[in-house]
Amino acid sequence: MTYPSGRVHPQLVFDEPAAVVWAAQMNTVVFHAWPSRAGNPDNPDQLRIDLDPQPGTALAEATAAALGMREVLAEAGLAAFVKTSGNRGLHLYAPIRPDWEFLDVRHAVIAAARELERRRPDAVTTAWWKELRGERIFLDYNQAARDRTIAGAYSPRPLPAATVSTPVSWEELEAGVDPSAFTVRTVPDRLAAVGDPWAGMADAAGGIETLLGWWERDVADGHGELPFPPDYPKMPGEPPRVQPSRARKPD
Repeated sequence: MTYPSGRVHPQLVFDEPAAVVWAAQMNTVVFHAWPSRAGNPDNPDQLRIDLDPQPGTALAEATAAALGMREVLAEAGLAAFVKTSGNRGLHLYAPIRPDWEFLDVRHAVIAAARELERRRPDAVTTAWWKELRGERIFLDYNQAARDRTIAGAYSPRPLPAATVSTPVSWEELEAGVDPSAFTVRTVPDRLAAVGDPWAGMADAAGGIETLLGWWERDVADGHGELPFPPDYPKMPGEPPRVQPSRARKPD
């Protein structure tokens, strides 16, 4: 694969349990899966949003943001699935048809995040710069950029308790979950008892046409591109890639 930074690197495809065991014995802890398939790597079949708590916020605020984002995605015709990050936040996934490239999917995520930000400006933010986020949940739209991955479902995290990024049902999330309770020791029994809340995800694939319509609407209103990750080249329409407090002030 050729990355946006220009570097080239092979990707591993794990298509049988033995390959996962091999990776584990090679000291792999976190598995970062791409949001696209090996046969069509440039077209994601998952729309992903990372709900990242900022100082002064915690899981309760991330849960409220997740429920709000679920409503936004439902209005756009998408089914949302949620999991713990294995640390402090939550990850939202929406299965989509692989009909769009990464840039389109990133724009769809930005459109959804902006819509939730308009509805809950005191609770969530799309501000890329930490100094602008305040005590709000950051809707990390750049996790939808090509070459960006997040801890996969059922992946352990490199933390003292060996917590696991664990899919949960929306009913469980609303009732209150304790991410620290999901560990490499407890998740196998959980799977045996309650099954996989994401079992039907692939059958719920939708389209991002509505979200792309929202993106075009926002662009027409003067709300265009947002900053890309720092290892990206300067992208068309991208605002200045400089921290606001360090930006040159007009004379």
